[in-house]
Amino acid sequence: MLVEQSIPPLPEGFTLQRITNEDYDKGALRVLEQLTVVGEVSKESFETYVSEQSDKHITITIKDPNGEIVGISTLLIETKLIHGFSKVGHVEDVAVDKSMRGSKIGLSMLKYLTNLAIENGCYKVILDCDEKNVGFYEKCRFSRAGVEMQYR
Repeated sequence: MLVEQSIPPLPEGFTLQRITNEDYDKGALRVLEQLTVVGEVSKESFETYVSEQSDKHITITIKDPNGEIVGISTLLIETKLIHGFSKVGHVEDVAVDKSMRGSKIGLSMLKYLTNLAIENGCYKVILDCDEKNVGFYEKCRFSRAGVEMQYR
């Protein structure tokens, strides 16, 4: 059974909130580009993405005191046909600005999203990551489970 975790306090003046249309100009894509290739995202398509957020698709940001995004991540909640229609939380696209790594912003996002998954009845929270990031996720109480496969 999952247990809620205490979230480390953010640095003074930093805020954690759900993504908004204004985040297009506040660095959301810039931070994600430090994780992977983002591609072309118009302001209109970004706003469509924001409008499609729901209780099962939640993107959060962490902003510095100037309102610039320094962290972003998403939680997707899947209802399963197995285990009596249990729910699983999928954490996706955890990105922290290079200037803020080591400041526990990633840990704060993960614990916040894990707690949100628990509050929504998820029996487990899973994520995929590169081998080089395993140590970070293990420090955040995630453990190896299975093998990731892909078809592209």
